[in-house]
Amino acid sequence: MRQLLCVLLLLLQLGHGRSPAAELYGLQITNNGPITTGAQATVQASLRMENENVTSNLYHFNWIYAPLILIEKSEQGFTSIINVTGEFPGTFPISVWVTHKNCWLCRPVARNITVLQITEFITGNLTIAQIEDSRVTTYGSRSSTDTVTRISFSLHDPSHYFQSASFVYNWDFGDGVYQITKEPFVYCNCSSMGNRTVHLKVAAEWEQIGSIIHEREIMQKTGDFTTALELLDAVKSINVVGSRETQVMENLNLSLHINGTPPLALCWLIKSECIPLEGDKCHLVEISGSCYNLSHTFRDAGQYCLSVRVESGVTMLQTYHGIKVRPAGIHPAFFVLLCTALVSVMLVLVLYTTFRSNTQQKDLVEVADFDFSPLSHEHRSNHSKSVCGLVCCRSCFLQPSKEAAWESHELLHSLYRPVKMYTL
Repeated sequence: MRQLLCVLLLLLQLGHGRSPAAELYGLQITNNGPITTGAQATVQASLRMENENVTSNLYHFNWIYAPLILIEKSEQGFTSIINVTGEFPGTFPISVWVTHKNCWLCRPVARNITVLQITEFITGNLTIAQIEDSRVTTYGSRSSTDTVTRISFSLHDPSHYFQSASFVYNWDFGDGVYQITKEPFVYCNCSSMGNRTVHLKVAAEWEQIGSIIHEREIMQKTGDFTTALELLDAVKSINVVGSRETQVMENLNLSLHINGTPPLALCWLIKSECIPLEGDKCHLVEISGSCYNLSHTFRDAGQYCLSVRVESGVTMLQTYHGIKVRPAGIHPAFFVLLCTALVSVMLVLVLYTTFRSNTQQKDLVEVADFDFSPLSHEHRSNHSKSVCGLVCCRSCFLQPSKEAAWESHELLHSLYRPVKMYTL
């Protein structure tokens, strides 16, 4: 009867509209639902005011929670907490208003309402996480292929209603693969891209002493849960194509080739040292392909590093590319080219000189004819003239006096035919 009177008073005061005093107060109310039938829910209300000099013992919290059952109520300062339970599933409104202490019929200074959901099934939720290098990262319902994906179930039991229960988890990965576990998580390594739906059925069983006959009875509850799993292609590699050397005020063109499925978020930065890129402190671009062309002009000489980060929504990969910037001047390649040309010319001259000398030596053939017969003097004179005329011998033209000076007397009488000797 008293709760009915409270409801009538609350409706009466709500009908009068908001009081001017409510402008100075704020009332926040929360609950930790949803809960399963038989479990307890906690509802908390906190009063906030503009005047900080007001003491807390001047206010009183009034609750309306019917048809729920009140388990416990407490007030401390500007906060009031109640614990309630329900034996039937449904959605139940819980309201609270605050009045001045010892003035229960006074106009409330603040009021608020919350809704508690009670179900007959197990409550909880599924989460998807990606494990890389012992790091656990969550991207909502997305994960990458060829990496370890963990799907886990989180039981929502704020009042420890299932603390003595044993659970069985029946998993359906949506691709024809099923698995039954006693742990609330599974690991999978999916290699194909696409969207799929993961189903989970949870069964809990425990013993409980009956409230009527006080005997142990087996209690069971189940719950069905579903989550979407989106598998995306991971960024496997980043290849920077381009020169590692340039000079001041020269345009350097680089090409980034990415092994990953677009769209991709690319972030690059050029500094004097290689640094890991975090956040948005870089040049961030969205690309719809697998290649990105980068152009940059350096104003100062020195050693630089290009840091590149690529994200595909579920994976992130970084790489670095060293760049050496020289002062403005002649490129060392020109010196190398000049030296190569000079060496080539000198080599050609040496080969030409060597070939020419060999040719001339082959032409310089001296022919000597020694005839020691008694009648060889006249024959040699005539023969020398004919030889000099017919034979193109360089010695004939260079030393005619030596060829013409024959000995005036005979040394030996020749018994044999004269022998011609040639010196090459």
